[in-house]
Amino acid sequence: MKISREFKTGVVAVVIISLFIWGYNYMKGLNLFDGPLQTYFTEYTNVQGLNTSSVVTINGVEVGKVLDIKFSKDETKRGRLIVEFSVEEDFEFSKNSVAKIYSASLMGGKSLAIVPSYEGETAVSGDFLRGEIESDIFSSVTEKLNPLQAKVENVIVSADSLMTGLTDVLDVKSRQSLKSSIAELNLTVTNFKNASQAVNKLIESNDEKLSRTLTNAEEMTKNLSKLSDTLVNANLGLTIRDIESTITSLNAVLNGLEKGEGSLGKLLKDEEMYNNLTNASKELEELLNEMKLHPKRFVHFSLFGKKDKGYVEPKQ
Repeated sequence: MKISREFKTGVVAVVIISLFIWGYNYMKGLNLFDGPLQTYFTEYTNVQGLNTSSVVTINGVEVGKVLDIKFSKDETKRGRLIVEFSVEEDFEFSKNSVAKIYSASLMGGKSLAIVPSYEGETAVSGDFLRGEIESDIFSSVTEKLNPLQAKVENVIVSADSLMTGLTDVLDVKSRQSLKSSIAELNLTVTNFKNASQAVNKLIESNDEKLSRTLTNAEEMTKNLSKLSDTLVNANLGLTIRDIESTITSLNAVLNGLEKGEGSLGKLLKDEEMYNNLTNASKELEELLNEMKLHPKRFVHFSLFGKKDKGYVEPKQ
């Protein structure tokens, strides 16, 4: 039986079309030889470079591919992306599972991983899963560096403002004064260093004397401690009470003198007695002067028994 050219051409065309359809679906993640697949949906604000035909994994095992990525037609979710992906039919998980975008390699390729949950109602084809994005190393570094960058920028702006203010404040005269102050400060530090060295030398040269001084101070402290014990044992309280009693008696005597009691008190307070004593003292003084000037008026004696003729007023 002879096959016509037209038949051959038709067969070749059908094969080519079949291969094209298979290849197209394979590129979309659908393998016509694997049988029916479950398709699910998830939603993101940013897919982080996820593409159609990206791998879908569960616990690191490839179970499907991303079929389609398109914008949501819901007016309330404008700008959000709907991701459709396929999963082999023989694997079951609940609707509480999470579809997470992650970096499959350091080169930046993105994949979709299903974090399965087995609690709750089992997910069926067409269900929406909650979408999450796993931060890769670069995203984490960027997220951490962004606040740091903002702080560094603020610091730079503040430093620039500070330097501008300092430039305005520190004119030529102020800068010269500041230089002089720094020079004086350096001189002060140098003097302090020299003084410290001198003190160290003084301490080193008088180390023995200082040791003796400290030893003497220690012995003095011990002696004071012994003296304190001695005073305590000597019944210091009784002595103090006797002194207080003596002071009380003395105060009583002084009060009596102040009131004019007793001979001494009357002498201090009685003006007439004071005047009499004063007059008597004057008369006694005059008598003594008279005895010095004219002793013969008061003393009469003779070695040969001559009679006393009595007192004769000397001629002037």
